[in-house]
Amino acid sequence: MALDLARPGRELKVLCLGAHADDIEIGAGGALLSWIASGAKLHVHWCVLSAQGARAAEAEASAQAFLEGAASSTIALGTFRDSYLPYEGAAVKEWAEAQRSRTPQPDIVLTHRSDDAHQDHRVANELGWNLFRDSLILEYEIPKWDGDLGRCNLYIEIAPGTLDRKIDLLERHFGSQRSKAWFDAETFRGLARLRGIECRAQYAEAFVARKLLLR
Repeated sequence: MALDLARPGRELKVLCLGAHADDIEIGAGGALLSWIASGAKLHVHWCVLSAQGARAAEAEASAQAFLEGAASSTIALGTFRDSYLPYEGAAVKEWAEAQRSRTPQPDIVLTHRSDDAHQDHRVANELGWNLFRDSLILEYEIPKWDGDLGRCNLYIEIAPGTLDRKIDLLERHFGSQRSKAWFDAETFRGLARLRGIECRAQYAEAFVARKLLLR
């Protein structure tokens, strides 16, 4: 069954919450590009918990590129230490709570899966559910060495041209990641193709929607 989240002219408040500089783009970049292209009026608050030094510059430039065409957008970059988010819990939560005042009740929250193997990703997920429990929370996936990709229950079809743009923006803005064996066009296109197969599309991004309210 297909549900229409974004349509021409619809006002849509979206909060994006990622642990690291490239997480939102990898997990939900295609969805955001698709929603903007649909003609929906997206108001996006883009939050990254860990973005320091060169990674902060990458995160800022990438977010601006992915959000081009949105009705409005704000970007907040935290400077917490990569891989140490669980051990800075109080400060991380205070920072995240400050973001809530900038988007009091978003329609959609995009964040990490609860069963992600990376400890920083799980912290972001917990913050999303703790602070924005009355919003539609869609949990995205990040491919990596841990092999923790699982079964999803919500898919967003991505047009071939939109996927091309997503991949181009990832490769253009995250030079610091190019040395990693998994960070390449084949990974992103391959995962999108597999998720597309699961929803009878050519390409898709997949999410976990733990709680949905139908009216």
